Amino acid sequence: MNSVFWYSMRKSTWLALALVVRAGAQESRRPEFDPRLTVHTLVREDIFAGFLVDDMERFSRGEKTLERLMVERPEAKPAILTWQAGAALKRALIAQKQHRTGEFQQLYRRSLDLFAEALRLGPDSPDVAAVTGGSYAVLADQLPEKYRRAAWSKAYDAYQLLWKQQASLVDQAPLHIKGELLAGLAQSAQRSGRVAELPQYLDLMLQYLPDSAYAARAREWKEKPEVAARTKVTCQSCHEPGRLAAQTAALAKLASK
Repeated sequence: MNSVFWYSMRKSTWLALALVVRAGAQESRRPEFDPRLTVHTLVREDIFAGFLVDDMERFSRGEKTLERLMVERPEAKPAILTWQAGAALKRALIAQKQHRTGEFQQLYRRSLDLFAEALRLGPDSPDVAAVTGGSYAVLADQLPEKYRRAAWSKAYDAYQLLWKQQASLVDQAPLHIKGELLAGLAQSAQRSGRVAELPQYLDLMLQYLPDSAYAARAREWKEKPEVAARTKVTCQSCHEPGRLAAQTAALAKLASK
């Protein structure tokens, strides 16, 4: 009788333990980031805080988010790698400014390798193209002169892919999205030496972006071609503030209904 009792107790204990372990495993697989939010929404604001205003605290937070997303979302690896490539490029430029030449070379090479791997995994990915083009649009002019033409050529290829995929929808896009696409086409053509193509992209900016800062800069480039080499047509507007916070709040509101 006692042996049956103790056997039953032991069996129940093992069953309870198995249930606890299973529950823990399920808990550990619960995503850290809301799967309804894209990689870009989760990291864009922090990474670009580093790109644009040298807020390296937010930039580092974005880098850490990318590391966690790589584990959680392996299917998004091409996009994540592209963001990491841009981050490595920013780190390389910081090293260059501080005259740490060896570190610059190491980080710059890492950036090129990450961009190349992302492109290999997602050769037709608009995510890879958009982040590649955007990263170089902000950072390429800061590179040592001998690297700039190659960087802008990669940006040119990225913007050409985006244009091929999105040209039919460009008039429906928000100002920032279509502005940066069209300005990216123009600036990457100019910077990579494809000056014969430049007028058509400036005309597209005037057509699709009237009465905007993009159109004003495009008009200046057309009227005074000599200023193109020392000015930019990209980065003439910003994403609306609070994109991540706004989307998170909207999702929370939906969940509460």
